[in-house]
Order: sequence, then C-alpha cells, then structure tokens
Amino acid sequence: MQPDSAQQSTSKSREYLGLLAALVALVVIFGLQSEYFWSSLTFTTLANQIPSLTVIAVGMTFVLIIAGIDLSVGSVMALSGSVLGLAIMDLSAPLWVAGLLCLATGLACGAFNGFVVTRWGVPSFIVTLGMLEIARGGAYLVTDSQTKYIGASVESISAPLPGINLSPALFLAVLVVIIGQIVLSRTVFGRRLVAVGTNEEAVHLSGINVNHLKLAVFMLAGALAALGGLFHVGYLQSADPNAGIGLELAAIAAVVVGGTSLSGGKGSVVNTFLGVLIIAVLQTGLAQIGASEPTKRVITGLVIIAAVILDVYRNRRYGLGDYFKKVFGWPAIHDGSN
Repeated sequence: MQPDSAQQSTSKSREYLGLLAALVALVVIFGLQSEYFWSSLTFTTLANQIPSLTVIAVGMTFVLIIAGIDLSVGSVMALSGSVLGLAIMDLSAPLWVAGLLCLATGLACGAFNGFVVTRWGVPSFIVTLGMLEIARGGAYLVTDSQTKYIGASVESISAPLPGINLSPALFLAVLVVIIGQIVLSRTVFGRRLVAVGTNEEAVHLSGINVNHLKLAVFMLAGALAALGGLFHVGYLQSADPNAGIGLELAAIAAVVVGGTSLSGGKGSVVNTFLGVLIIAVLQTGLAQIGASEPTKRVITGLVIIAAVILDVYRNRRYGLGDYFKKVFGWPAIHDGSN
C-alpha cells in the first residue's frame, strides 16, 4: 500500500507542477505579446472576474467525478441572478432574502436534474440540455427579456476591497475551492463519489444508495451555479438574462484541463481552480493582443478538445471501449486504479 500511495502522491505532484508550468507559460507569452498584460490592473481585474466561473467549475468537478455532466449551469446562473434582481427591484426584498431566493432557485434546478437522472435513468447530458433551455427561458420570463439594473444595493458582493483591490467574492470562491477539496479528499461522501465514478455497479452492490449521491451532486452543482449568479450580479450590479451563455463550456474546459476525468472516478478541486486560472489567463491574454471573439471561441474549443484527447490517453489502460461506455453512461468495470 505504501508504494501505491507514494506513486499517487508523485502523480499528483506532477499534475500540480504541470498545471502551474502551463499557467506561468501563458503569463510569460502574453506578457511578451502585450505591454499591458504584466500590470497590477490586469491581474486584479482578472482575479475579480473569475469567482463565478470558479464556483461553477467546482460544482462541475463533482458532477464529472460521478461520470455525469451538467450543461445547464450557465442558464441556471442566469435564472438565479434574474430571481435575485426581481426580488430586489420588484419585491423590494433585502439583499439577504434575495440571496436566499437566488440560491434556492439554483438548488431547485439541480434537484430537478438529479431527480430525472436518478428516477428514470436518463443520461445527464440530455436532462441538463433540457434544463439549459428551461432555465434560460425562465430568465427571460422573469426579467421580461430586459436587463435589470440594480445598482449599489448589490455592490458589496463584488466591489474591490480598499487597499488590495480584490473583491469579497474572490475570497468566498477560494473558500469554496478549499471546502470542496476537503470534502472530496477527506470525507466519506467524497470517497463514495469517486467510487461511483469508478465503478457504480460495485458501489450499488455494496449497499450504498447511488441515487442519493447523484441527487446530492446535482443539487450542489445547481446551488454553486446560483452562487455564481450572485457573484455575477454583484460584479455587474445588474441582472442580465443573457448572462452565462457558453459558461458551461468554459467550466468543462477548466475542469478537464485540471485533470478531472470525463469517464469519472478521478478529479481534484484544486486542480480545477488552476484550470480556471489557465482558461481566464488565456481569454484575457487573447483579448489584450486583439483577438476577436470568434477567434477566442475557436481557441477555447481547441483547448477543450486537446484536454479530452489527453484524458483519453490517461484512460487508455482501461481500454477505449470501456472508456467511451463510461462517458455515455453505460456500465463499465475496471480495477479503479489511478
């Protein structure tokens, strides 16, 4: 057991160092390409823009670890933020009440996703694709398809703190990362999630209720998407029904770049955070060197594909047939070694 533990520790260290090296390389490359990139303004702005993506990517990490996927997180973020704006502007609710309604909205969306997946065995890809449309339509209905400008009442969520120019939302997002990593690596719940992604049938036969675990994960993803919506509204001081379009792709990219396996059973929340930083630096750097929006989308898509190809090679020891069966939700049996 000790040699295996040492080997796993070495593998994890290599992943951390590899991600850090990629992050540093991007910073150096864009710094050489743009005279404005290496500045405190660039880095503080980037840091204050990532809280929403960070917490959503944490939720996506848990979903991918159980061999699922959630395509609805961007729309759920928009719907939850729209509910927050409605509560404050139309119902004159205090921020804490509006915030609870916002989080409850995301939790309800996640519960719906999890219930359909577990009750009828529908692949999470299909269920969350449906929720993507439902939540986006709900956001338009709640806001009458118009941006609700809220103003100073939500400024405290994401306004930079004096002296350090970093927002409270950033520190809350980092706290979510820390808690998520502890839950995943140090609790029975986390170990069971990894086991579900590794061999769901074996977990079921051991007497553990797999459906309850899956439901909890999708509810967590929904709640974190809502928290992302809260951060986003605070950052823009408005509730935009178009918020989060394409954010699910950025979240998946960050999680996969961070080394979480699309076939389930393997992942790290800390690595996901490094993946978020890589994606954020990539997008910011491309913007600063004058890349168009279509070009940024093409490059981000290529990054996702490259990360998926790398994931295939990581999982080749299980056999590609079993790997793709896992991705599409069919049972596969392997030894579960990492």
